Amino acid sequence: FRGNTRVEEACEMYTRAANMFKIAKNWSAAGNAFCQAAKLHMQLQSKHDSATSFVDAGNAYKKADPQEAINCLNAAIDIYTDMGRFTIAAKHHITIAEIYEAELVDIEKAIAHYEQAADYYKGEESNRQVVFVKESQQGRAGANKCLLKVAAYAAQLEQYQKAIEIYEQVGTNTMDNPLLKYSAKEYFFKAALCHFIVDELNAKLALEKYEEMFPAFTDSRECKLLKKLLEAHEEQNCEAYTEAVKEFDSISRLDQWLTTMLLRIKKSIQGEGDGDLK
Repeated sequence: FRGNTRVEEACEMYTRAANMFKIAKNWSAAGNAFCQAAKLHMQLQSKHDSATSFVDAGNAYKKADPQEAINCLNAAIDIYTDMGRFTIAAKHHITIAEIYEAELVDIEKAIAHYEQAADYYKGEESNRQVVFVKESQQGRAGANKCLLKVAAYAAQLEQYQKAIEIYEQVGTNTMDNPLLKYSAKEYFFKAALCHFIVDELNAKLALEKYEEMFPAFTDSRECKLLKKLLEAHEEQNCEAYTEAVKEFDSISRLDQWLTTMLLRIKKSIQGEGDGDLK
């Protein structure tokens, strides 16, 4: 008993030291102290406190040592998954993915962590489906958010089939939801663009399928743009293609992802020219 008391006191001291290091903006020392506290909490069989300290360590290390931050967050994830706390584990996988995106610029690893987060959210959704409808919806929203990140990166890396499957899946999931169906047209639009880069005929067939599945898509500006682009591409008319894009952009600003995809399609038109969209 006496031994446990001393370990508890050591935990408190490490935590206090960590918070003082944070005030002094000595992030590595803060991260290290939180790590020591986490290990002592585990020695005391206090899993929740250990995981919390590993997360605190990760957040401190994020400002000084991104790889060490990932190590600490992974340690917390191991504890949370062991406890069956998959939603909170998913959130920390997202944090790791964001570190790989912004700090370490390793997109493949970022994708892997977004996929893992989506799997955990989907697992929680099915577990809670019957009893907790609200939590189930939050799980689906969390999974969709992660999957959309994966799809965007997959398309950039020219993994178009993977991107198409995700955009179609998320579009189908959202089109029957009164609060989310407005977003469905965007996902079907992006799926069609990925088809278009691979094959014009595939894009036409996909467009017909999306209109049939989701009639509201037909009247959208995205669908009308796709039809104009398909027509311009069929006629190998670079000017008509550029004009259609310019008209769309004047009302709905194109983001970097859409610009990239539309340029890839444009380059398949013969005599495409300078590779600009406007």
